[in-house]
Formats: sequence, C-alpha cells, structure tokens
Amino acid sequence: MLATKNMLSRGVGRNIVSVAANRSKYTLPELPYSYSALEPVISGEIMELHHSKHHNTYVTNLNAAIEKLEGATSSGDVTGIIAAQNAIKFNGGGHLNHSIFWQNLAPPSEGGGAPPSGNLADAINDEFGSLENMQNKLTAITVAVQGSGWGWLGYNKTNGKLALAACPNQDPLEASTGLVPLFGIDVWEHAYYLQYKNVRPDYVKAIWKLANWQDVAARYEAAQK
Repeated sequence: MLATKNMLSRGVGRNIVSVAANRSKYTLPELPYSYSALEPVISGEIMELHHSKHHNTYVTNLNAAIEKLEGATSSGDVTGIIAAQNAIKFNGGGHLNHSIFWQNLAPPSEGGGAPPSGNLADAINDEFGSLENMQNKLTAITVAVQGSGWGWLGYNKTNGKLALAACPNQDPLEASTGLVPLFGIDVWEHAYYLQYKNVRPDYVKAIWKLANWQDVAARYEAAQK
C-alpha cells in the first residue's frame, strides 16, 4: 500500500511539473492611454509608478506564488501550500483589481466622466435613485475604508441587482463577496498620495471625472449572461 501511495504521489508530482512547464505566466497589461492622459485628476508620475511598479510587482509575485504552490503541492508540503495560497490571494487580487481599474478610467477627451446611458443607467436609477446618489454612496463607502483597499460597484447575479461594497487590501470582489466587479476605486495610498497627500476624499470625488461608463456598461452586460 505504501509503495502504491508513493508511486501515486510521484505520478501526481510529475503531472504538476508538466502542467507548470506548459502554463503561461501572467503579464502586465498595457494601458489604453498614456501615463499623462488622466491629468490633472491623476498625475502622470502617479500613473507611471502605479502601473509600471506596483501593478508589475503584483504580477511578478503572483507568478512566483503559483510556482511555489505547484512545488509545495508536488512535495506534499501543506504549510507551503497554505503560504502560497495567501500570496496568490493578495497578488492575484492586486492583478485582477488593477486590470479592471485601468479600463474603468478614461481621459475626458475619450469619454471619461460622461454619464452612463442605456441599461446601465436604468439599473443605477432603479437601485439608487440617480447616478449622483450612487456616486455619493460609493464615495462614502470608499473613503471609509480603513487602511488600504477598494470601493466597488458590483452586480449581484443572484438577484440581478447592482450593489456597493468595500474590500480590504487586495481582496478580489467576486471571490470575496460573490459580486461581479463593474467599477472599482483604488484607495491604497500609492494610488493618490503623491498628489492628494492624506486627503483621500478629494481623490475619490475627483476620480468620477474619469469614470469610463462605456467599460462599466460592457461589464454589466457581460455579467448578466
């Protein structure tokens, strides 16, 4: 029996190594605009640091954590598996969140800040009364995040309604709450401190001037399928 278990373990280990060898690594997505395109709301300096340094670090660490998970799994190292899973949650969440965040924003010259229309606008009005009411509520929730985290507009697939939520750190919205992420606001200090210092409310209020509601609408339509 022991020999059989050892053979099975070695077989599983070889399979994991084979899968790992064939797995494509996650990469840093390109921005759909230049680093300076969101000025004056978000400075080019912040955007460059946020994207090329912070987001890139999440991607690098996510790939490393996945490799550690594969190694720990193949060797039966439960402690290593748990540690790697925590790192995947944090860095994977950072990669997911930021990949959405960049698309959620657009320069005003490309529609950033223009109000939503169609089905999304109707859904916002039905759930919150008006776009302004939704923005005020999400602003309050986001500003109130303790430490670092995100404020989100999401879609509840269970009841077919929009909902607001806040997540700490880099916890991904859907994995944490079941809500499909539509629009997120990053309130880690690296997203705004160089420009807004410790006045988080000013940053959160200003970011609505860049909201890419076309992207949000596309996510809303996809979430309903």
